[in-house]
Amino acid sequence: MERLSDEAIKHVAAYFTALSEPTRLRILNLLREQEQSVGALADLCNSSVANISRHLSLLTQRGLVRRESRGNSAFYSIADPSIYALCDLVCNSIARQLDARARENAAFVRSVTPQ
Repeated sequence: MERLSDEAIKHVAAYFTALSEPTRLRILNLLREQEQSVGALADLCNSSVANISRHLSLLTQRGLVRRESRGNSAFYSIADPSIYALCDLVCNSIARQLDARARENAAFVRSVTPQ
């Protein structure tokens, strides 16, 4: 992020905002496997088609997914596969933090538990 203009920083923030909602992360995770229709994504996310469509619209605006019309259906796929490198990096970092906390908690419990 070295020497980014204010405008560029706004775009980066908007990109990360798109990743800040659990349903959108579920959608991206599902699209990692294969393209999906809106209806299929709604079923898989246990959500309404209208809700999933709103999330897909934002993901499309941010350049994360692409939409392809086929007849009366719209199918979505990943537009920028590098999103998974970012998600994997973040997930691995969170996993390391949780592991460290678990070790600290276990050490604490051992130190205060009477023998």
